[in-house]
Amino acid sequence: MQRERVSENVYWFQSDVYAQVTAGVIVGPQWAVVVDTLALPDETLGIRDFIERELSVPVRYIINTHYHADHAWGNCFFPGATVIAHARCRELLEERGIPSLEAARRQNNALRQVKIVLPHMTFSSGELTLRVGKKNLTIMPTLGHSQDGIAVLVEEDRVLFAGDAFMPLPYVVDGDLEEIAASIRKIGRMGLENIIQGHGDIILRGEIDAAVKENLNYLANLKKNVKAIARRRNPEELLESITIESCGKSRVYLGGLAESLHQRNLSALLLQWAEEEKPKERAKPKEKGKRKGRK
Repeated sequence: MQRERVSENVYWFQSDVYAQVTAGVIVGPQWAVVVDTLALPDETLGIRDFIERELSVPVRYIINTHYHADHAWGNCFFPGATVIAHARCRELLEERGIPSLEAARRQNNALRQVKIVLPHMTFSSGELTLRVGKKNLTIMPTLGHSQDGIAVLVEEDRVLFAGDAFMPLPYVVDGDLEEIAASIRKIGRMGLENIIQGHGDIILRGEIDAAVKENLNYLANLKKNVKAIARRRNPEELLESITIESCGKSRVYLGGLAESLHQRNLSALLLQWAEEEKPKERAKPKEKGKRKGRK
């Protein structure tokens, strides 16, 4: 696991095991806040060990940026902490997270000790604020990667823990393309020093504008290219022709995982637009055949 001090009392962690997923810690004089947990128990326990042994404070709050396993299943390793999330995150962890964990346990013994801990404090609109020592945290919705996405701004340092609303490759299979584009634009206007992506490396101030433009360009190309084939015969067979490079990204992102995510984006968008077209097709009036006139 990689670890870096981003600013005073603000730390970043990145998994060496799964998809470069990230987590964060903001520490005050008496307690700490954890932003997301990592995919596997050993790495999440490594974060807890660092906080308890090197920072010498307990964890009082965990903020889940969304419900996905690699960001929320580690809640159980911080007993007594209050979990904060979007209201939809609690619902999705209950509806999808619990059965998903049961299935995953049968394939991975490392998950036997994992248990879903549902958020205790939720919100669905507006913002939440939390004071940690001298740091003021603003927690805000950033939808699009999923229905429950939130981000955490460390106001004094202009550091944003963006969750999966910002990644080296935008991923919309469980979300909405237009919503994630809106979230990325919002992030680009925030005047940040650093973006902590949900996966991948930290984006520095001088890199932010280019990263925002690149992500928005990818989404625009994705939309344009999938719509271009959606009405053609057997469009599924044409998806492979829409390469990640033709949409403005590189397949080397996320240790080579980007190509797989890109293909899933394509399939999900094609399916989504096919479903949207069905009601329109049913609503079209059928043309009546012309009657032949009598002689």
